[in-house]
Amino acid sequence: MRTLPLAFLGLSLFTTAVAPCTFAQEAPSPGGPPPASKAPPPAEREIEEGQTLRVRVNLVNTYFSAQDKGGYLTGLKKEDCEITENKVPQTIKNFTQEKKLPLTIGILLDTSGSQENVLPLEQESGAQFLKGMMTPKDEAFLISFDINVDLLADYTNSTSELRRAMNKARINTGAGTGSVTGNVTPKGTLLYDAVYLATHEKLHDEAGRKVIVMLTDGGDQGSQVKLKEAIESAQKANAIIYVILISDSGGFGMGGYTFGNPAGDMDRLAKETGGRVINIGHNAKKLDDAFAQISDELRTQYLVSYTPKNQTFDGTFRNIAISCGKDVKIQARKGYYAMADSNTE
Repeated sequence: MRTLPLAFLGLSLFTTAVAPCTFAQEAPSPGGPPPASKAPPPAEREIEEGQTLRVRVNLVNTYFSAQDKGGYLTGLKKEDCEITENKVPQTIKNFTQEKKLPLTIGILLDTSGSQENVLPLEQESGAQFLKGMMTPKDEAFLISFDINVDLLADYTNSTSELRRAMNKARINTGAGTGSVTGNVTPKGTLLYDAVYLATHEKLHDEAGRKVIVMLTDGGDQGSQVKLKEAIESAQKANAIIYVILISDSGGFGMGGYTFGNPAGDMDRLAKETGGRVINIGHNAKKLDDAFAQISDELRTQYLVSYTPKNQTFDGTFRNIAISCGKDVKIQARKGYYAMADSNTE
C-alpha cells in the first residue's frame, strides 16, 4: 500500500492499492506532495471534438434536476426559471440540459463491520451502475472507508477495471491487527474523512459534473473531519452527493455501535450538496432500483450559470434558490462559498 499525505488532518489516512506483485513503498513525508495524477488536467477535459471545458472565474455554475407529479422535466428553458442569491434575483447567463458534459463519479464504499452481509450486493450493483452510466468521456474512482480510507481505483474510464477494484474491497474492523484495542469492536468508520478526501483531494480541481455515490448505513466513528466540514468541502468542489442508506441487520450497524442520527446526518449531507438519500433499509433487493433512480436524475440534469451581482468575494457562504414554477420540485445545492481568487463552479 502507498500512503498519500493529508495535510489538513495531519495524518496519513488515504491509502491506495498498488499493482499486483509490486512491493509496498515507503510513505512520503506528511508535508510532501501527492503522486501525480494520471487524469487529464481539469481545464482540458474534452466535451466534443475541438471543444474543451474551461473554468470561468466568478461565474457560478449550479446543476439541478426538476420534477413535477409526472416525473423529471426535460424541456425547461431559461425563461421558465428564476435564480436568487441570498434572496437577490440574478441574471441567468447560461441554461442548458447536461447530457454530453463529462461526468466524474466517486464511489464511496463502506467496508466497516456494519456492512459485512451486504457488501457483495453493493459490489455487484455498483459495478453494474458504472457500466450502464459511464461513457468514454466519463471517469470514476473508488474509495473504501472503515478504520482507514483507501483509494481502491484512481481515475479511469474502464468499467472492467473499476469492477475488479470493487471486488477487491474487504470488510475491515481492525480485529486481529495491532491497530485496535484488543477486541472485535470496530475502531471506527471514517465516513466524514472519506467525504472530505474524495471532494477536497480528488474532485476539487476537476471541471464539469462531479458526483459522489456513497453506500453506507450512515454511521461515523473516529473521523477527524466533522459533518459540517465534510459538507463544506463538497460544496467548495461543487460535488453532488447521493447516499444509498443500506443497513445490515446481522452486523454491527445501526442496532449496535452507531451513534448520533445517521439518517438525519446523511440527509443533510446529501441535500446541502444537491443530492438526496435513498433509504433501502435492510432490503438489499432495492439496491438496483436505487442506482437506477440516480442514473435517471443524472441524465435529466440542467446547468444554470450566472455572474453574481455581489462581486465581493470574501469567502462567505451565499444561499442559492432556483424556482421553475410552484408545482416544480427543484433539487440543487443550497449555495456556494464566494472565495477570493478562486472559481465558483
